[in-house]
Amino acid sequence: MGAKTALLMYADGAIPGLLRHAGPPDPERTSALVRRSYPHTEIEPCQDSNLSRGIYPPGGRAYAGSWPGLDVLTDRRLMTDTPSHLPEHLVSAGAGRRLVLHAMHSVVDWLAFAVWEDGHLLRSLSLSPDRGVIENIGTPLPFEQPYWSGDRPADVIPRPDEDEEPYPLPFHPLELGEEALRSLYGFVQEGYPEPDDVDAATVRLLGLCFGDGAIPPHSL
Repeated sequence: MGAKTALLMYADGAIPGLLRHAGPPDPERTSALVRRSYPHTEIEPCQDSNLSRGIYPPGGRAYAGSWPGLDVLTDRRLMTDTPSHLPEHLVSAGAGRRLVLHAMHSVVDWLAFAVWEDGHLLRSLSLSPDRGVIENIGTPLPFEQPYWSGDRPADVIPRPDEDEEPYPLPFHPLELGEEALRSLYGFVQEGYPEPDDVDAATVRLLGLCFGDGAIPPHSL
């Protein structure tokens, strides 16, 4: 698996349905989203992207899009081992809305995701095989159940020069990460898309370039 994500969305309803009907981003709404998310940060326009290619932007760059009922940000600096510590100004911007964070890094098999409703954290999970369960807050969401119950065990084949030891987690974080993407946002990065999945490549995002900004970099 080679998937990496750094994704944050605010929504007034079901995210998959809102993404399916997303046309070009509204420039004024997107500008307001950017100013709110990166206070006191100098930002310049960059080349645009889409939700599929821009879900893990290069360093010094982010992507954003805003439509009625939906705001989208992708930025590596959103990646945090403890999603419950997401900067307060980002959480408070989700008042009256659903806020969903998804971050994944295939090099270290790390996954983190979190869901807030009206500013209240409902669920946060962060884990990797090297560090174990870093954060586990709230009741597991329905799509997680098969993984915690042992129905989706990790299928990892050791390299010939490694001792054969069991995978240190009951499931592979990246497999759960793809399931979380589909359940929370309606699409996947790897694996076979389902007929009703959102086509993330059709969701256009506006490019942003900046220097050192408002959110500390992820520790990985």
